Amino acid sequence: MPPLRKPELLHLFEEALRASSLSFLKLSGGGDHPATYQILGQNESFRLRVYIWNLTFGGRVSLPDEWRIQVTGLPEFDGHQRFIRETGGKTAILGWCADLGVYAAYDIGYHLDPLGGSPSIQIRQPALESARLNGLAHHFRGAEEVAFAVRPSYMGVYLANMEELHACGSSEEALRLLEQISADPDSVAEAEIEERAPAPRKYAVISARKALREADFRGRVLTAYSNSCAMCGVQLRLLDAAHILPAAHPDSTDETRNGIALCASHHRAFDRGLVTFDSGFHIHRNEEMERELVRSGLDGGIDDFRNSLFPMIEVPPNRSDRPAEGFIQQVNEMRGWRF
Repeated sequence: MPPLRKPELLHLFEEALRASSLSFLKLSGGGDHPATYQILGQNESFRLRVYIWNLTFGGRVSLPDEWRIQVTGLPEFDGHQRFIRETGGKTAILGWCADLGVYAAYDIGYHLDPLGGSPSIQIRQPALESARLNGLAHHFRGAEEVAFAVRPSYMGVYLANMEELHACGSSEEALRLLEQISADPDSVAEAEIEERAPAPRKYAVISARKALREADFRGRVLTAYSNSCAMCGVQLRLLDAAHILPAAHPDSTDETRNGIALCASHHRAFDRGLVTFDSGFHIHRNEEMERELVRSGLDGGIDDFRNSLFPMIEVPPNRSDRPAEGFIQQVNEMRGWRF
């Protein structure tokens, strides 16, 4: 497969941001490298500098599973190329592996010194393969340096937690916990992290677990609903994986059957009690709330909203992924619905 040019690599990176449900503004020019973005996440906004290359097979007989980026085109100081960290923001060093459809991501903190001749940075194939399956995996490069392999839809998880993730290189136990969590985010309880992780790395591992659980839930729910809103059928990358019983409720879980794919409009309407569905999957409008909106003069678009709704939600073909009756009944009782 021929290597991609920088504009193509950056286009793929931007697709990864969208797949991670991140909004962004590109601040640099179309041909600039590194590229600069303002990332607009749900919980934070930050400036991001991105260095990116194709990840190529290393080919060394002694390391038959090695992949690498070949660092070229950086500014030179005293005859040596150097990475430059984004002041007040984050800096990502990425390699795109077209063969496996995943990224390698490196810690800039270990690559700020002047680079030698023909510099390259490596990662091993098992990490890339694991990320293709699980979303995120790490490769310990030695001297407390950790590289990560990242599936495109998990790029948001990596960028939001990159400092904490890379910091885990200082603890073998934190890395073991990360490996378990990456394979199955529910396999390690927070209490176990509190017990096993060294104090400086507890926050990093707990943050990673939370982010990976959210990404895992989102991926499972959107896949189950064929990336379409269950109430109106819209796609357009405007979907959320909504909890039926809110995540803050003590009985809520991250099971797929406690999730439903909703567009942004119907997610908010569901959370605010303007619409719901029953255990037979019929959709109900809150007519009392609608009348209050009319009285308040806040009913603009109500006809289009009503007309967009299906009579019943579209459910996943796999019965085990469909909304569970218990979660439906609990949330409807909590919000005062009477059918």
